[in-house]
Amino acid sequence: MKTSFYLSLSEKIQKGVKQLAVLIDPDSLHTEEALLALIENCNKHQVDIILVGGSLITNGFWDRCIELLKANTKIPVVLFPGNIMQTHKAADAILFLSMISGRNPDLLIGKHVLAAPLLKKSGIEVIPTGYMIVDGGNITSVMYMSNTTPLPSDKNNIAACTALAGEMLGLKVIYMDAGSGAKNPISASMISEVKSQITGPLFIGGGIRTPEQAIESCKAGADIVVVGNAIEKDPSLVGELVAAIHSLNN
Repeated sequence: MKTSFYLSLSEKIQKGVKQLAVLIDPDSLHTEEALLALIENCNKHQVDIILVGGSLITNGFWDRCIELLKANTKIPVVLFPGNIMQTHKAADAILFLSMISGRNPDLLIGKHVLAAPLLKKSGIEVIPTGYMIVDGGNITSVMYMSNTTPLPSDKNNIAACTALAGEMLGLKVIYMDAGSGAKNPISASMISEVKSQITGPLFIGGGIRTPEQAIESCKAGADIVVVGNAIEKDPSLVGELVAAIHSLNN
C-alpha cells in the first residue's frame, strides 16, 4: 500500500521543512536519454518532489515519461495536469487543480466532472489544490491556454483572500504560479501575506532562476519551491537550488 503523499507532505510542513520540486514537461523532452539524465541529476542531488505536466502534450511521451520516472527514482512523482488526459495510475498522487484565481467555470469544476470517474478508477491519490495564476510580467502558456486573467502582482490582499477562500472551500493545497518562463517570480510580500492566511502547504512556482530567489521565497513562506524552465536551460542549477533550500532546514 502506498504511503499517503499528502500526509507525508503535511508532516514536513508542520516541522518547517522546505522542499524543492522539479517540474518535468514531457513535451519539452525529446528523448528518453534526456529524461534519464534529468532523473539521475534529481537523484544525485536529492530533489524532494518531481511534478509532471504541461499545457500541451504533443509528442506522445506522457505514459513513457511516467513509466521511466517510476522505474528509476524513489522521489515522489506527482501529476500537475494541464488537461484531463494527463493522468497515470502509476504516479504517487495528482494535484487536482481548481483555478481559483480565474473565473473560467471549466477550470473551477467543469473539467473536474469529466476527470473524476477516471481518477477514481485509477486509484491514484487525489489532492484538492487551489491553483492561482499570478502576473509574472509576460503572457505565459498557462494564461493563454486557461483563458484567464492572472492576479495582479501587486495586489497581495486579493491573493491572500483568494487563497483563504480556497482553503475554506476544502482545498488542501495552494499552488501559486507565475507561469513557465515568467519574467518575474511571485514577490516575497505576496507569498508572506498568503501564507499568513492559510494553514496548508504552499507551492510557489514560475520565474525562479537562482538560489537566492528560491531562498527568498522560502523565507517568505513557501513550503515547496517549483522550478522547471530554468533547469531545462541549466541542469547544474538543480544541485544549487537543492543545497540552498535544504540549508534552511539545518
